[in-house]
Formats: sequence, C-alpha cells, structure tokens
Amino acid sequence: MSVREMVVLGTASQVPTRHRNHNGYLLLFDGRGILFDPGEGTQRQMIHAEVSASMITRICITHFHGDHCLGLAGMIQRISLDGVPHEVPVHYPASGQAYFDRLRRASIFKDVSRIAPQPIREAGTLHSDDVLTLTTAKLSHTVESWGYRIDEPDGRTMLPEALAEAGVRGRAIGELVRQGEIRIDDRVVTLDDVSVHRKGQSVAFVMDTRVCDAAVQLAEGVDLLVCESTYLSDASTEARERGHMTAADAARTARDAGARRLLLTHFSQRYPRVEAFLQEARRIHDDCVAARDGARVPVPRRK
Repeated sequence: MSVREMVVLGTASQVPTRHRNHNGYLLLFDGRGILFDPGEGTQRQMIHAEVSASMITRICITHFHGDHCLGLAGMIQRISLDGVPHEVPVHYPASGQAYFDRLRRASIFKDVSRIAPQPIREAGTLHSDDVLTLTTAKLSHTVESWGYRIDEPDGRTMLPEALAEAGVRGRAIGELVRQGEIRIDDRVVTLDDVSVHRKGQSVAFVMDTRVCDAAVQLAEGVDLLVCESTYLSDASTEARERGHMTAADAARTARDAGARRLLLTHFSQRYPRVEAFLQEARRIHDDCVAARDGARVPVPRRK
C-alpha cells in the first residue's frame, strides 16, 4: 500500500524549545521522500520518527534563516555516511548560494553523496515525472523565500463491475489503460466505459511569509496545506512586520485557496501550547491540525 503522509520532525520558529525542535518536514509520497527545511537537530528527530536518510529523494529549502537550514549540513553528511546511492536534488533560493555552499562543506568529511544543487531563480515547475510534479512560487518574507507545491498527475479509477460486464480481465486491463480502448470479441471497450476520472492528490508547503497571493495560488485546491502560523491574532502587527502569519492568516489562506486540510506549524516560543492556534484557525477553516514533533499527518484521500 502506498504511503502518503507528512512526517513532522520539528515545529519551532527561530529557536527550539523543550518540546519543539527546529523545523523539519519529510513528505513520504509513493516511495519518494521530500525533506523540507531541515533545521538544527533534524538527524536526531529522524531517528525518533523512525525514518532514514535513504528515504530522502529530494530536499527543498524555502529560505536561509537558520531555523530552516542549519540541519542541511548534517543531513548531507548523513546521506554520504549512509551511502545513499541515488541522486538527491536540493532546491533553494539562488540568492542564498553562498549560504548553501557553506552548509554543503561545513566540516571535514569523506563526501560520496550524490547531491545535485538546483538553485531557484524564477517561479514555475522544478521537476515533473509520472509520480509527481514539483512547482514553486516566491513568497513575502523579510528575505527571499519560496513556497512549494507537489501534484500527483490525474488518473483513472477502474470499476470492477464494469470491467467484469465488459469481459475485460487480466493483461487486457493494462492494455486498455495504455491504449485507451480494446476490442473484446465484437465490441470495442473504451477506458471511459470501465473507469472514472480520478484527480491527483496535492500538497502545498508555505513557510515564513506574510499573507500573499502566491501562498493562495500554491495552496489552491490542495489536499494538505502545511502553513506557518507563528503568532496568534493579538500579535498580527508584529507578524506582518516580521514577515509571518497568524493562525487566522493561515486559516484564511486555506479557506481562500479551497485547501482541504490545514496543518499549522512554526510556532513562536512565546506560546507553550497550541490549543489557541486551533481555536483561532477553526473559526475560519474547519479541517485544521496543529503539528507536533513526531506526528505523521496523512494526506487526505479523495473520495
């Protein structure tokens, strides 16, 4: 069975606390593992979450504030130490190339990793294959920051009763999927006769930004929106000045984008509990979850 879930490795903004590590999020999606914003301590958090460096197939950095990137040095060295055999592309703002280079070679180690730097210079598609498409858009923070979106291609759901009635079975099913139609005896059976359209699942990752159009565009119609909610609404002025969102801002972004589930995270150290974030957000958007370190949040399945 395919696994599609966000493994939460850290939820703290700026500094870790007793109960929150620096940021870190690993999206597991049908054998792919996209690591977002590995902050300090990500290696250790992965051990607690029972995920390994070999599961990482891609790394996405939104920006180069320390709580979103200081774990990159350790993760690259761990990928090398564990002998991860596949190439691991790393996406990051091109304006931060000097910071990437420092993190890439932060200390002495025998580097056998297959890290592939992919600096971002413009919005658009970063990667596309038969499993997922990765796109990016520029957000509104105090430094250059990019959000990400993952889309599964649309597909078809086969209808067993319709297949049986049409006499399509075994290898003929695969042939029908590939060709779009197949002849069974004296009848031509089309894909539309025995299946229905299935919209692909999608995930958006919006971190460290004020409310902006790009955040809504990235989150449009997604099944899971991972969104920063650094403050509560009583600090909304401070949030805007520092380039962040409140829980209410995140909820309005999810509502306006038509996102199904909102995962709140990136909490300021001034808030030891997250219940108030949920209360504030749920007044605007029904399906809200407050991230906690070590949690696994499924990508909601489509009916």
